[in-house]
Amino acid sequence: MKKSLFGLLALAAMSTTALAADIKPALVYGTGGKFDKSFNEAAYNGAEKFKAETGVEYRDFEPTGDTQGEQAIRNFASRGFNPVVAVSFAWTSAIEKVAAEFPDTKFVIVDSVVDKPNVRSVVYKEEEGSYLVGVVAGLASKTGKVGFVGGMDIPLIRKFECGYEQGARAANAKIEVFQNMTGTTGAAWNDPVRGGELTKNQIDQGADVIYAAAGATGLGVLQTAADNKKLSIGVDSNQNHLHPGSVLTSMVKRVDLAVYNGFADTKGDKFTAGIQALGVKEDGVGWALDDNNKPLITPEIQAAVDKAKADIIAGTVKVHDYMSDNSCPK
Repeated sequence: MKKSLFGLLALAAMSTTALAADIKPALVYGTGGKFDKSFNEAAYNGAEKFKAETGVEYRDFEPTGDTQGEQAIRNFASRGFNPVVAVSFAWTSAIEKVAAEFPDTKFVIVDSVVDKPNVRSVVYKEEEGSYLVGVVAGLASKTGKVGFVGGMDIPLIRKFECGYEQGARAANAKIEVFQNMTGTTGAAWNDPVRGGELTKNQIDQGADVIYAAAGATGLGVLQTAADNKKLSIGVDSNQNHLHPGSVLTSMVKRVDLAVYNGFADTKGDKFTAGIQALGVKEDGVGWALDDNNKPLITPEIQAAVDKAKADIIAGTVKVHDYMSDNSCPK
């Protein structure tokens, strides 16, 4: 009897292991390329971390347009991939359609909300992270003028800009903030030349710190700031290393966590649908401090950002969310 029981337990353990290892994760990036040093690359890093820790391979796809994205999501689901993670608000309608067609497949969408029983929607409080880097910019600026270059002109990117502006004004009530958006289509995420042109225009107006929230377009912002001996602020991934001594800091948005957790929770049978909103308190957004930018961060800046972070977590500072009413307080 004992031998038979041990045999059953061993068989059950083997079945559980086989089941856990049987997941087939898939990842669909936003337009702009996997290695954009920013948003998509953060997603890639999360998938790579999962693969390194578990040995489970995943498949990914880099769409160049909206049609390709929906095709990839449906293709992965139809081929039995599970979960399917889609990083970009651009895939909202695709996830709504495909999730309904494949109710047994788990989906994760980043930067949008899809109300389906098999969809996890991961959104971020970008305004909070942008507020922190705005405080840094406001205190680091010597001209009293700072800039912002966004990618596609959508409420989500206005949300970054508005948080940044609030932080800069908290640090310096008289600060002037310039802002430009790169375009109105998905191509705005992958136009570093245009990003550089907009940055140069802001520098010519006196801006000495420019924050980029523009995917691969932001690489042109950072490069132009460095070429003109001005400061820049990176986004999504830690971009401090791209131009040490010129990138003041980066607003880190933990897209890697959304991907890693989506894969890991499915593997561990812990997947939950619904909305996950990640802000400063949840370590979903923040600012990057490392050896590349440490010489640029004075004790005054460090103290101010630490206080701002603590105040946001405590609720004594409430950063206005542009997307709540499509407006930014002045």
